[in-house]
Amino acid sequence: MVDADWKPSMGFVYGEIKVAKEEIMKVLGGNEKAYKPIIDIITTKMKGRLDSKLHLTAYLLNPYYHYKDSQLQHDPDIMDAVLEFFDTLLFGDLEMQRQVVTIELPKYKQKVDRFGVALAHSSCMVNDADFDPASWWGTFGGSTPHLTKIAIRILSLTSSSSGCERNWSTFEAIHTKKRNRLETSRLNNLVYVQFNANLMEKNKKRKDRTFGVLLANDSHTAQEWIVDCDDHDVDQVDPKSVMEAVDEALGTDDNQAPQKSSRTRELFDEDFESVDEEQVFEECEYESDGVQILEEVGED
Repeated sequence: MVDADWKPSMGFVYGEIKVAKEEIMKVLGGNEKAYKPIIDIITTKMKGRLDSKLHLTAYLLNPYYHYKDSQLQHDPDIMDAVLEFFDTLLFGDLEMQRQVVTIELPKYKQKVDRFGVALAHSSCMVNDADFDPASWWGTFGGSTPHLTKIAIRILSLTSSSSGCERNWSTFEAIHTKKRNRLETSRLNNLVYVQFNANLMEKNKKRKDRTFGVLLANDSHTAQEWIVDCDDHDVDQVDPKSVMEAVDEALGTDDNQAPQKSSRTRELFDEDFESVDEEQVFEECEYESDGVQILEEVGED
């Protein structure tokens, strides 16, 4: 989840680890002796890294968790972390802290104004590819402008360096030995365009990816093209009619079938030779090690 590049993960890290803990306890039948060593390891790894006041604030401001658990806002550890976070972020600005903590945050916690409409509830119930907590705040956070701005900034953060590593790979592809005199501004622009173009293309392919799945509800349609070998002669079955029935059951179209290119490129050895490449033949001299080797041919 944190390595993915299609959704910011800051708002989900703490919540998903908490869900993982609950699943481990459930799988082990609630046996504390069995799950406690595992939970202790996870807690130790999280401490000071994945349970910071930033992670806990993002956890509370993520409507996916807040609207599912009404007791989340009453957790003392979470609320202490939220207050410390706003004190650090708005350090010295007591009026802004009062506006955010005592006026706007209670509206979100109590689900009033736009936060209480049915669409706000339903649009954050499923954490799928279309759900973005930052966009959710931009839609329903009109009555809390200061808190909305902070929530969008937090929930748009990533929590992994994988994006940086992908950016470095793009940089290496552009800044090569043959093209190493680019100005800094032009190089940054090229990397920016290339990286975001690849990201948009990947997201487009992910959204356009469709699968023809035969569901249980389509079983009555499938029965029309399933052949019973005990009662019918397979040789008398028309393959074309069977495939048409399969396409109808799966809802596929002939136009969606992959097409092979009619042109086939022939490759020759000359295609892989560089124009600057010269073949060098070196003569190697070998010294005798004093052992005489005899080759006997034709003897048993």
